[in-house]
Amino acid sequence: MPHADLADIFSRSKSRYYINLPEVLRRVAPSLVSDILVEQSWSQEPRGLTEILEAEDVPSGLVQPPLEHADRHPAGRDQGRREGDLAASARRAETIQRNVLKMAIKAAKRVEQRYGKKNLGPWDDFEWGMINGKLSALRWALGYEWDFLDT
Repeated sequence: MPHADLADIFSRSKSRYYINLPEVLRRVAPSLVSDILVEQSWSQEPRGLTEILEAEDVPSGLVQPPLEHADRHPAGRDQGRREGDLAASARRAETIQRNVLKMAIKAAKRVEQRYGKKNLGPWDDFEWGMINGKLSALRWALGYEWDFLDT
């Protein structure tokens, strides 16, 4: 019942009196209360370090494309060079030392074996952006700077 000082402004047939909001909402909009309760009780557990490291491993491996994708793989630009043509290689600004080139080729072959050549592109700029965005976010969660994309 409303307070005696206010009773005359309430109609007995059309008025209801409540002292707490949840009670009103349950009466007027029960589905809204259910939705709010679900939203308030929902929680998401943060991912563990192991799961983040496993997720980070995939885009990190994909950033190094197959050797024949010369536009995305520095070793691919140099793969076709003959080792005997060192003078021509030395003149290029992008020269890769033989030992570095060999390591890059080995690493690229490991990536191809692990993920399969068909899963390594070529990708368009959007797909490259998605891979690098995922890698950046995962590395950020691991404590790196936001745009750290070294592979």
